[in-house]
Amino acid sequence: MGKPRFIPEKKTKARNVTETIGIGVLGMGWMGNVHGRSYRNVADRFPDVALKPRLVVCADDVESRAQMAQQRLGFEKSTTDWQAVVDDPAVDVINVAAPNHLHVDLVKAAASRGKHVFCEKPVGRSFQEAILCADAVREANVLSWVGFNYRWVPLLQYLQALIQNGQLGTITHYRSRFFAGYGSHPQSVLSWRFQREFAGTGVLGDLMSHVLDMALFLAGPIQRVVANQHTYISERPLATPGAGTHFTIGNDGPLGAVSNEDYVSALAQFSNGAQGTFEVCRVIRGPACEFALEVNGTLGAARWNFERMNELELDLPTGDRSSSGFTRILAGPEHPLFGQFNPGAGNPMGYEDLKMIEAYRFLESIAADEQRQPGLEEMRRVAQLFCALEKSSESETWENVNAAT
Repeated sequence: MGKPRFIPEKKTKARNVTETIGIGVLGMGWMGNVHGRSYRNVADRFPDVALKPRLVVCADDVESRAQMAQQRLGFEKSTTDWQAVVDDPAVDVINVAAPNHLHVDLVKAAASRGKHVFCEKPVGRSFQEAILCADAVREANVLSWVGFNYRWVPLLQYLQALIQNGQLGTITHYRSRFFAGYGSHPQSVLSWRFQREFAGTGVLGDLMSHVLDMALFLAGPIQRVVANQHTYISERPLATPGAGTHFTIGNDGPLGAVSNEDYVSALAQFSNGAQGTFEVCRVIRGPACEFALEVNGTLGAARWNFERMNELELDLPTGDRSSSGFTRILAGPEHPLFGQFNPGAGNPMGYEDLKMIEAYRFLESIAADEQRQPGLEEMRRVAQLFCALEKSSESETWENVNAAT
């Protein structure tokens, strides 16, 4: 098979980083620590970054967790009062990694004080809350970012360029799934993710948000959907406040009710005529973190799985039918930003590398004073799909995406 045509990004010369930008992170669980490490290390991987992050303050309602994050990551101070972070004049960026039910208050407060906002998906518990957040940053004229980190996989950036260049032809089929079995054990604790009061939806917000954003990124807008959802495990052991994550296994103590869904599936019709299927589950046995996609066009096809993040299977026309079929491509320095991490193909990147790229892209957006993607407007489009999927699950019929909102 001939080598696919792809023009890599222009390389920029490294420059001395003289400007800094103050960072405040709200919520120091697993994801808050990931964000802290990303900001701390971004200038090492990207010496040309226009703004060097200064880790000013981290906040968590569990004091010991906030203090530990400060010590480990190098924040100048820590607190249990998120309001103090928002009010701190040394903080320019508020990074929201707190549970979903706090997103609206935190985003609105940060935006009202002129802080740029990075909020983890799904940005609230519902379509309505996502809209409130998107409106808040737009009205305050601040920049925003959303944690759709899988967009930054070098091979998916490469694939998106191939699709945009027409090398797969017209997209006809798009299939994607996210099977993450973190809740497959019936003793997995009742973290906030399993409770509608705190999380809103279950896997719709947690996993389907990534599936939908990637579908929009690669295949374009979606016109209508029909969906189904189900909860397999109705009770779980109560979690210890401030300890563990949604991966934690509990004991035989008191049980609490699971109040959101474990599973969602959907059929979709894209605006360009492509047909799609989506499926997500958090209690499935076998897959550990299988975010996978397949895209077929009139000229070619591709498939990818996060569990093998650094591999892409690609079928592009060669004119020789005897050599048709998928060819495995390994990520290498010829793919966007891979060379910032490894000098040659076969040296794999990992999950937190994507979060570092995410931080870099957000800082570059701020330096350019330009709203780039994915911001809260991209989350708004995903939330519109949430609304249509939930409505379809109730009506058991096809729902038009715009009509559902």
